[in-house]
Amino acid sequence: MDPDDSTPALGGFFALRTAPPPSGGHHRPLARLYAGDEDPAGDAPLHARVDRVVAALGAPERRVGASVAHLGLAARLWSTALGPAALHGRFPSLDPAELHWDPALGAPDDLWWSGTDTRPGTVAALREAVQEAHLVPLHAAFARDGRISPRLLWGNAGSALAGALRELVRWSRAHGRPGTADRAAALVQGLLDHPDLAATLRGPALRRTTCCLYYRSASGGLCGDCVFDHAPGTGLERRPPAP
Repeated sequence: MDPDDSTPALGGFFALRTAPPPSGGHHRPLARLYAGDEDPAGDAPLHARVDRVVAALGAPERRVGASVAHLGLAARLWSTALGPAALHGRFPSLDPAELHWDPALGAPDDLWWSGTDTRPGTVAALREAVQEAHLVPLHAAFARDGRISPRLLWGNAGSALAGALRELVRWSRAHGRPGTADRAAALVQGLLDHPDLAATLRGPALRRTTCCLYYRSASGGLCGDCVFDHAPGTGLERRPPAP
């Protein structure tokens, strides 16, 4: 949510415009995207977002761009809920009919929330609001758009959740608010105790068990939580992992 004067700002992934989107723009409710009835072309806004990411990355195949596009949106959804839940004990309801998205924009201008209701910052409420109301239909929309593995998408969702936690821990340490980090960690631990997310990460560092495919793009490398120690195809992956 938009920061107030008493709370130092988190990063752009946590920002949420708490007003209806400006008229004349290209924001649309995520509910329409999930339903596939945005226009006669079905998921055209999602398709356009993936095409844009593919071009920006120089990706050799479309599913690389689809994975990176999905990871970015999943990170926005988790962050806008987990941040206020850990900071304030409540978070915006994020009803897909009230959460507006522009596929051509990046954080924070891509998400506008026109609702007013908030929900308690509990594991159950976060799971219902983000995982069930957004990620499940979002994964179905990506599956309609092109070939992509459900396991990869849930791996992205787990990675995005862990990334939001890391940023909250960093912010909490920088601003002397250890309670926020503790609450965020407890919420994430509870969220990961679900069949769709439980096997997506491993170890105390929350390292991925799947790959987002970013290494295959022209500008790619390994992400900080990558399942690989060395990029596949380089020969280095046959070496022992770095200590």
